[in-house]
Amino acid sequence: MARTVLGIIGGSGIYDLPGLTDLREEAVTTPWGEPSDVLCRGRLGATEVVFLPRHGRGHRFSPSDINYRANIHALKAAGVTDLVSLSACGSFRKELAPGTFVLVDQFVDRTVRRESSFFGAGCVAHVSMAQPVGPRLKGRIAAAALAEGIAVVEGGTYVCMEGPQFSSLAESLGYKAAGYDVIGMTAMPEAKLAREAEITYATVAMVTDFDCWHGDHQAVDVTTVIDVLRANGDKANRLIARLARDLPAEREACPAGSDRALEHAVITAPASRDPVLLAKLAVVAGRVLGAGAPTG
Repeated sequence: MARTVLGIIGGSGIYDLPGLTDLREEAVTTPWGEPSDVLCRGRLGATEVVFLPRHGRGHRFSPSDINYRANIHALKAAGVTDLVSLSACGSFRKELAPGTFVLVDQFVDRTVRRESSFFGAGCVAHVSMAQPVGPRLKGRIAAAALAEGIAVVEGGTYVCMEGPQFSSLAESLGYKAAGYDVIGMTAMPEAKLAREAEITYATVAMVTDFDCWHGDHQAVDVTTVIDVLRANGDKANRLIARLARDLPAEREACPAGSDRALEHAVITAPASRDPVLLAKLAVVAGRVLGAGAPTG
């Protein structure tokens, strides 16, 4: 079995991960371009941890400009087996007030500008997204939260909008009527790419606002979002530290099949596969493409 390597992607307001020991930074290049920032590698307890700020330090990239493929490739190349996304979100439910942590288990993709797959012309693959979140990893996050006295809500649907603008009132009311629980701008295509890379993925959606549907609250603005994120920073750091401490040394099999998502996903016949694309896929899909994906 592979050893567990915990990846953390920090969203808005989370640009570093306090408490890492043996800290080192690694600049990474990928066949898909540059990731958002250098990788910060270290340990929390006995667990190896790799941290990446999704928007770059200083928040240089909007949700639409993040190179999601490069980010996931870089984390896969670093050996990450389990990936936790820390993300700001808006809420469509009164009981999910600002400050609430939601462990979502479903996503709806409403983005339109982003590259959402490592595969394409020359090597086509179709992975299952029926259960996009690793249930065992989500359960371990919930257990870590309980141990630290951090209230979380388990389950929910996250709708991912393109942004960078916040929702119109009509959009917000429509998403609420559809039964979605929270809204954000970054879970897609991040979760899709993690699944293609056979990395188990989970999101801690940290509610910062009520979007704009709630008549008793002013429309969302950046100042409000950042204030709540800062208040949540200590809780998020404690949650991740406890999660890392309690993770087993060996990677656990994922009940949703994320660790073997490519097992029967590649449909292009070996003789028809593009060698240039295969070379780019070596890191994320070399396990199933084998000799067809050079690793040198």
